[in-house]
Amino acid sequence: MDGSSYYVPAVAMGAALAVKAPTLIRGWRDPLLRSVGILLALACLVFLFAAPPTIAEVNDLTGVPNVSAPLVYCLLSVFSASCLVLIIHWRGGPPEVTRRLSRRWITGYGVVSVALVVLYLLGDCPEERLRDLDTYYANTPFIREMIVLYLLALTVAGVAMNVMCWRWALQVDGWLRAGLLTIAVGFLFNVPYSATKFIAVVARWNGANLDGLSTDVAPVLASVGAQVSAVGFLLPLACQRIGDSWTTWSTYRRLGPLWRELRTVSAHADHAVRISWWSSAELQVTQRESDIHDGMLSLYPYFDSAVRSLAYDAAVTAGSEPAQAQAEADAAMVTAAVRARAADPEGRVISAAEAATTPAASAEGPRDLVRMSMALRQSPVVAAVRGRAATRSESDFHEQSR
Repeated sequence: MDGSSYYVPAVAMGAALAVKAPTLIRGWRDPLLRSVGILLALACLVFLFAAPPTIAEVNDLTGVPNVSAPLVYCLLSVFSASCLVLIIHWRGGPPEVTRRLSRRWITGYGVVSVALVVLYLLGDCPEERLRDLDTYYANTPFIREMIVLYLLALTVAGVAMNVMCWRWALQVDGWLRAGLLTIAVGFLFNVPYSATKFIAVVARWNGANLDGLSTDVAPVLASVGAQVSAVGFLLPLACQRIGDSWTTWSTYRRLGPLWRELRTVSAHADHAVRISWWSSAELQVTQRESDIHDGMLSLYPYFDSAVRSLAYDAAVTAGSEPAQAQAEADAAMVTAAVRARAADPEGRVISAAEAATTPAASAEGPRDLVRMSMALRQSPVVAAVRGRAATRSESDFHEQSR
């Protein structure tokens, strides 16, 4: 009776809560995040206080035999309500409807909790029972009703969770559907849990003894069901974060060709403050985009709108969609400008541009940096412009050397 089957899931829930704590603290005003935090905390408390060693300790500290029974039953009821409220907030909808449904479940299970305490106070269970209170006092007035009430409340919560999760799962896909189906499977364990408890209690009512179902089988079902449900709640959130990180790092990698193309002309390439390699993916992407914009800013005097127009026409002729053709044209203008800048080490073009009343031609509107970067590496149109620009730069170099 070391309580490991209770303490292991309690620690697991506590660890999940600790991992989510920073996010929960920052977004506590968000009803969804708040519901997640409350659910994880209640799941941890349920398993902690349902463990036989903890039951004995609570009874000893209070000096009241079996006072842990209403405590654990109330925690189970509140946990059931928190799961239902979380699903309601998670699903979303009109705020007034969400609030109304949440209040109904909270009120209903609040009434159940009060009734559990009242029934315990009206009943009489002087002999401490750490594992088999449900069956030992199955025929005791008021305690019997308390046991039946908490089992009914758990069954209702399990059925309601399954109905809501399955209905919602039919409307969504991806990781959200996987999470909902996992939650439904977890709460499906509430039904056999309550069934084994009821069978053992009813057996006591009829003079039989099937206590093993209540003391040995039911706790295992509860532990497995709660852990499966917890995985279901965390699965979409965790996978969404992993997916977002993967997308961000993919963007960082795909910006590489354009970043390397502009690295040599960036005005801040050598003395810019660099972020550490362990910085977040979002910060790494921001830094790379900033470097690209700095490089393009230094190239504005060398941008040639004629190069861009010709490259756009060539890309369209080759079969590119307008957005892709625009990216190829911008990339072609950039690669030509890089080589034009390299052929002007004294910066005569820059000096002339600074003296002019208007800057040299720059591309109109925002650019798709990722498409431009991919075009630098893959587009035959850009490769052709790069080759012509390199040849022109070499010819200019020879002429200046004569």
